[in-house]
Amino acid sequence: MAIPVPDFSRPATWRVHVAHTPPGQPPAAPRLPLAFEPFLFLTPAHQALQPHGLATLACFLEDVGAGYTVAQLYVVLDAAGPGLARSPGQASFGGVQLAPGLPASALLPLLEAAEAALRQHQQIQLELRGYASCYDPAGAAALAEALGAHGYRVALSEDSYYLATAHDYETHLHRSERRRLQRCRRAGLVVEQEPPYLVPAAYEFIAACRQERGQSLSLPRARIEALFRAFPRQHFLFSVRKPGSGDWAALSVAIQVNSRVVYNLYHASPLSENDLSPVVLLNEGLHAYARSSGAAAVDLGTSMLASGPNEPLLRFKRNLGGVADQRLTWQKTL
Repeated sequence: MAIPVPDFSRPATWRVHVAHTPPGQPPAAPRLPLAFEPFLFLTPAHQALQPHGLATLACFLEDVGAGYTVAQLYVVLDAAGPGLARSPGQASFGGVQLAPGLPASALLPLLEAAEAALRQHQQIQLELRGYASCYDPAGAAALAEALGAHGYRVALSEDSYYLATAHDYETHLHRSERRRLQRCRRAGLVVEQEPPYLVPAAYEFIAACRQERGQSLSLPRARIEALFRAFPRQHFLFSVRKPGSGDWAALSVAIQVNSRVVYNLYHASPLSENDLSPVVLLNEGLHAYARSSGAAAVDLGTSMLASGPNEPLLRFKRNLGGVADQRLTWQKTL
């Protein structure tokens, strides 16, 4: 069923619905149908699986006349410490998602109601980690306008890159990565989509590759397994296999966040494969999958270390033909 596009050129009657749920209970769902396709991370089902064990505040902006929910925000109380509320609780991003065409000014009642409810629950600060603009360019711009006008400040700006499926993958590669892609092909490496029962072995492979580079994974294996079980149509394993032995040369955990974006959550290959760089071939497979599914972008994510930006990884993403983007984290003292 097609999602409606409300006409925001006419006067609307806004109503904000706020629901508080205690720890251990699933967060509230919207009372009215959504006027937009929700990002997976901002659905009640995904929110319920985020294992923070804290109370949640669900806030919905309703267009009473049209009969739809036109914006939503999930906030976890005390998520960043006592009195420090945060969105998301445990996901790649949170923040406010809004219907196409919703003006920035319409978000102010939602923000005011959320802040008032948070103060009632002894919260003194709200942090919102937003989505990169490739997920919704107009929505990200409207949200930035609304937050800036309502006293929020940018606490963190992270460089991010994405592959545009409208671009030919090989044509937009840097010449060095194009040579690596051609070497992978000559070596007989192939991209495959792996069955979910290989998730445990795939996780250990990726973790070992990360450990070689002095890095770790942000989520434990049990969490990844739970997400694959709960959302099997949105979580995928892609691999590059060697000819003959069939051994893995590279692996990726990918998430279909919505119909527009495929998110490359984790990718890795062993140091022994650096000469071939099979991750270049792996991303060609992700790009092809996203294009065939009708998605507009493959989100390559941010590249942050504890010490700051991971410059070699950012350079690699640029060399893949990645389009520069930003992911902003906003804060406000309540």
